[in-house]
Amino acid sequence: MLRISVLGSGSGGNSAVVFTNETRLLIDAGLSSRQLNRRLEAVGVEPESLDGILITHEHGDHVRGLDVFCRVVKAPLYCNASTREVMVTGPLREPKSWRIVSTGGKFMIGDIEVQTFPVAHDATEPMGFTLRDAESGIGVLSDVGYVTNIMRNHMRGLNTLFIEANYDGVLLQNDTKRPWSVKQRILSRHGHLSNDQTASLLGDIADDNLHRVILGHLSQDCNEPQCAVDTVKQALRTRGRDHISVICAGQSEPTPCVPAVRGWTPGAGMARPAGMARPADLASSPPLETSDGMTGPEMATATTTTTTTTTTTTMAEPSPSRLAYEQAELF
Repeated sequence: MLRISVLGSGSGGNSAVVFTNETRLLIDAGLSSRQLNRRLEAVGVEPESLDGILITHEHGDHVRGLDVFCRVVKAPLYCNASTREVMVTGPLREPKSWRIVSTGGKFMIGDIEVQTFPVAHDATEPMGFTLRDAESGIGVLSDVGYVTNIMRNHMRGLNTLFIEANYDGVLLQNDTKRPWSVKQRILSRHGHLSNDQTASLLGDIADDNLHRVILGHLSQDCNEPQCAVDTVKQALRTRGRDHISVICAGQSEPTPCVPAVRGWTPGAGMARPAGMARPADLASSPPLETSDGMTGPEMATATTTTTTTTTTTTMAEPSPSRLAYEQAELF
């Protein structure tokens, strides 16, 4: 069973951890290294046990802590080639272990299947993720200017969604801190999703499989958690989906660590997951050996240089380019 905690979400930094008994994945690292370590430990995940770090895009609020964090935590970084090229010339100065994946591709890390898909945002080649194991599925959709059919299709049929609800339209229009040019960027097709846009998307895709929605990337000035939750719940209620839990992730503390499917608990006598520890046990817990992430049947060969390890993941069915995706989309 997949479990998730959003370690922090907002303009000050974004990061989440998704894990099973066997595999632990960090999604983005926009918090400081100190905060990443503290918050992972707070939800019972040893930082050194991470099997990989998935990167949605290269903006600072999603990768700010990577350079320092990865000096100790040697988990490989998973992103597409365009994002890597921007990052190695900017925020990441130290050598890193890279796993290059295709936007629109699928690969395995341990027992978690990761599917990537293109999103519309003002970054080099931003991606969303779906993560699945044998029992459950989680979708991650952050920093999106508008919703495409591809996004809808990938978000359907999952049990938990971590999705942005950046602003309330009225609060943004009335905001006096942001110049009109910034507001235009936020409202554009490569900006961010409003509460109403997120609610509309969730209303379209919600089904009996969906148990939880975690709203993220809320603007501190142009949104309010209760406003975002109420807007989404109303859209779900009109479609008879009152069973779905809706919460907001905050900037200062991680969300509770929850299973993708509500009501799921480990079976009686089940051992505590490897690499997981109660906060009180962290000081005495020995570090565990991490996977190199190269366990999936669709993973290909690795090319190693003297300074940076780069692995290119080749898919069985090569995906179109991001531009082709956008050109094929019907809004």
